[in-house]
Amino acid sequence: MTIDASLPRRATAELIGTAGLLVVVIGSGIQAAALSRDTGVALVANSLASAIGLGLIITLFGPLSGAHLNPVVTLTSWWARRTGGQGLAGRDALVYTAAQTVGAIGGALLAEAMFGRVPGTFATRIRGGGHLLIGEVVATAGLVLVIQGLGRIGRAKLIPAAVAAYVASAIWFTSSGSFANPAGTVGRAFSDSFTGIAPRSLPGFVAAQLLGGMLGLALARMLYGTDRTDRTALRAAESETASDAGQDAGPDAVTASAPGAALEGTPDAGPGAGPDARPGTGGAENEPETTMADIARPNTRLGITA
Repeated sequence: MTIDASLPRRATAELIGTAGLLVVVIGSGIQAAALSRDTGVALVANSLASAIGLGLIITLFGPLSGAHLNPVVTLTSWWARRTGGQGLAGRDALVYTAAQTVGAIGGALLAEAMFGRVPGTFATRIRGGGHLLIGEVVATAGLVLVIQGLGRIGRAKLIPAAVAAYVASAIWFTSSGSFANPAGTVGRAFSDSFTGIAPRSLPGFVAAQLLGGMLGLALARMLYGTDRTDRTALRAAESETASDAGQDAGPDAVTASAPGAALEGTPDAGPGAGPDARPGTGGAENEPETTMADIARPNTRLGITA
């Protein structure tokens, strides 16, 4: 179920959701580093906690704001709208991005305070090098492809679990540790901890994430087409089905394309037409076979990540 909420409510959900995500990511990193000197063990704990927390946050806030929690996801939604699909308007996208960034910084400060550390201390861990930037491009492209791909094949309900699983794995298989979120990256600069990133490393990471988002969107479009293409295919399929049904029903049948077609249930609707007859089928009892084009389009506002 999707709640029809005002922009202020949706922006608040994005702020709180992103803050919660940063609390989970940074807090679990601080806890893991304190409990184990083994970096591998700490990373296992951090990745599992981050994935579980992310999945829960998306499930909770998804019906309200789409649970983007990430400017890259918001920008892909805005671009989908510009190209004829469903998505956010430009003003909404700007508000979402601002709320996510503020929420990320607030979540980082809260995590620091919660563990008795001094809030507002900038991270000192420099994350530089071309190989790390490549890792961010790959991590972000994969994230966008997962979200867009599931949405375009009518499997939006799987996004919370799928994104959580992707993030858990991407933390391990990418050289950068899969930040994949400009707002989250800015927030992590305010925590000198296991998951922090020095402010001087921000420009390269954010640029790589934006590039990865564009790459992921291009891959999704190449593989699954656009919303506009899908709607055109749906109309073509409906027209072809109506035409075939009209030919099979005989000369008295009413087709959807016939000029002045009668309304269902009227004397001119043709033999067999009644209250339950569908216009354009001549009152045929058997419905056409369902195709991929007939699947209802999902709410493309759903989004996410870490």
